[in-house]
Amino acid sequence: MDISSPVREDRVKVVVATTVLLSFISFWRAAAIVLSDLGSTAYYVGGIVEQAIGKSAPWFILGVMLFSYAVRALYIESSAMFVRAGVYRVVKEALGGTLAKLSVSALLFDYVLTGPISGVSAGRYIAGLLNDVLARGGIALHVPEGATAVAIAILITVYFWWRNTRGLHESSDDALRIMQITTVMVVILVVWCGLTILARGGSLPPAPALANLHFADDALGWLKGTIWPTFTAVAIFVGFGHSILAMSGEESLAQVYREIERPKVKNLQRAGLVIFVYSLLFTALVSFFATAIIPDEVRPRFYDNLISGLAMHLVGPLSLRLLFQAVVVVVGFLILAGAANTSIVGSNGVLNRVSEDGVLTDWFRRPHRRFGTTYRLINMVVILQIITILLSGGDVYLLGEAYAFGVIWSFAFNAVSVLILRYKRPDAPRDWKVPLNVRVGGVELPLGLIGIAVVLFSCAVVNLFTKEIATMSGLVFTGAFFVMFVVSERVTRRQRTAGATMLDQFQLHAEQDIAAEALGCRPGSVLVPVRDYNTLAHLDWVLGQREAEDRDVVVLTIRVLAQGQGSAGLGQDQMFSDYEQTLFTRVVAIAERHGRGVMLLVAPGANIFDALAQAAVQLRAGLIVVGESEIMPPAQQAHLVGEAWDRTPKDIDLTTRFVVLRKDGAVQRFSLGAHAPDLSTADIERIHKIWADAVKNVGPGIHHRDIVTAALSSLEHELAHRKPDAIDRLKRQMAGSQRSVR
Repeated sequence: MDISSPVREDRVKVVVATTVLLSFISFWRAAAIVLSDLGSTAYYVGGIVEQAIGKSAPWFILGVMLFSYAVRALYIESSAMFVRAGVYRVVKEALGGTLAKLSVSALLFDYVLTGPISGVSAGRYIAGLLNDVLARGGIALHVPEGATAVAIAILITVYFWWRNTRGLHESSDDALRIMQITTVMVVILVVWCGLTILARGGSLPPAPALANLHFADDALGWLKGTIWPTFTAVAIFVGFGHSILAMSGEESLAQVYREIERPKVKNLQRAGLVIFVYSLLFTALVSFFATAIIPDEVRPRFYDNLISGLAMHLVGPLSLRLLFQAVVVVVGFLILAGAANTSIVGSNGVLNRVSEDGVLTDWFRRPHRRFGTTYRLINMVVILQIITILLSGGDVYLLGEAYAFGVIWSFAFNAVSVLILRYKRPDAPRDWKVPLNVRVGGVELPLGLIGIAVVLFSCAVVNLFTKEIATMSGLVFTGAFFVMFVVSERVTRRQRTAGATMLDQFQLHAEQDIAAEALGCRPGSVLVPVRDYNTLAHLDWVLGQREAEDRDVVVLTIRVLAQGQGSAGLGQDQMFSDYEQTLFTRVVAIAERHGRGVMLLVAPGANIFDALAQAAVQLRAGLIVVGESEIMPPAQQAHLVGEAWDRTPKDIDLTTRFVVLRKDGAVQRFSLGAHAPDLSTADIERIHKIWADAVKNVGPGIHHRDIVTAALSSLEHELAHRKPDAIDRLKRQMAGSQRSVR
């Protein structure tokens, strides 16, 4: 599709709004989204690292947690440069498309493994709890932990495959709620561990010195039997490399930046600080407490469910410890399952991002016929995750050893790219920089960036030789995806060249914001959101209605940039890709069949309902017409749009109705925001009778509106002081209204 060629008069105009229609979130919510992924590693990293390097593991985990603040600084600087940043965008800007595809292939390896390791870890915690309860109850039954972990991990993966295929994504509210519950558990754990150490005593793990490092047989990989591990620096990097998976989830920080409220960079720094303190206290302290409290001869039994083991070795009555172990398992299931969901959402987002650049063919992005989601990308990721779960046999250590490949190489590519951009684009606006910048003869030396890049690349190179499983599986996976990207990109180019004349050509007009003037539409227009070119019946219906004859019809497609999806910035050509061209070609065909003109609009947004409400307000639309959803009834659609409408600033005199065309052809209409109630004749007669009775006692000065106001004041008082009674009365009223309608 050539959208940069000279404008022809016969092209239909499409306005591309470049400002994302976002529902902004606080830095607390942003931190919760990242921590719901990053914090989950506390449940398995301690056991994995101790198996690899010995009792000094907590010091290395602490070192990784401290170093994570430096890595987070990289993401803050790149986000300050590119509002929609991320590894793919930053590497492409600095090093070009080839290395960007290579880095995103490594990143996908990280995302694909996040689901299996989180799901398997959740299964291990549940199996461990069941076996503990059975053993203490004297029941001679042992649940096979590996098989149970595999089954639970597959169930979690299939469940989130189902949710993502249907387009049901977790919100920042869900992430915040999970982290609030987790925080309560963490506070109880930290206080209780402190009391246990005061009562029984405890010791710090051995210092991270060469003499105290006891590497497992497979922890040295191809360096085993060589002189290299005898060098302290190499041994330290080996230990650091085995602990690096504690720092996964950082990429999510770049993805939520575009949704953080103003001041953006300051709030991103605040979110980074919250993430740093929380992960330091949770992930690092768990490892130190486990070493100090769980006896050395017992601790290996709990490598796969370390926090459960910690709960059972605290001071206090057995019943209380068992109850707390159950709480640990339930909270762990919530946060680990959330991380598994993030892996699917993140993978899908990254693959959509490279697809928008023309790297993947349109076959991959073809929407689901019912739900409109990119189900083929989701299917591919989920199939890879299920294969990984089955191959692992429920072994958390095996998955952990493989996991670090994508993490460390994506960080390393990002660090080098940010460093190169300091010189390649020195004048680019940067509201914040990684510290330790020294000027020598008018040239800035970014010592902080150089130091971070050196550490990351040194660790990545050492990992290549010490983590055989990670290296072999990571290279195969990364190489396979890279080849797929290269081949698919070439196929896409040929298809676009061959098929450029098959679709309508559109004249693109970039606008900073949605504006009625840019579209040339009048107030009171009909706004018709579309996304799936297979479900345009509601547009067909609108264009055939008399109600719409004298109104301008605006057809809107929203490019959803959801939280954590990995989308890394969309230019005008990406906002209007082949898919949008196909979609609008069919829209124009329907309009031509009705002999009507339509106005075409593309806008990016983080939440479909907020974006729709904001577009309607900015266009001063009188009607919003949608088709019935596959996943929710019309009343719920109207409720969600109504909530978004109430959140959107607007003129008080704007009146807009929401119309849903059902599959059976019936139409349901809803008023948005504050509006006059739809009173029946019986309701009006009832008000009049009460007014007539009130006139006898109050006098003729009372009006019908006074009756309504008094009734509202009475209900308001009842809700404030006798809420259960008021709710019960409202439910009875609703039930009576529904019976009268039937």
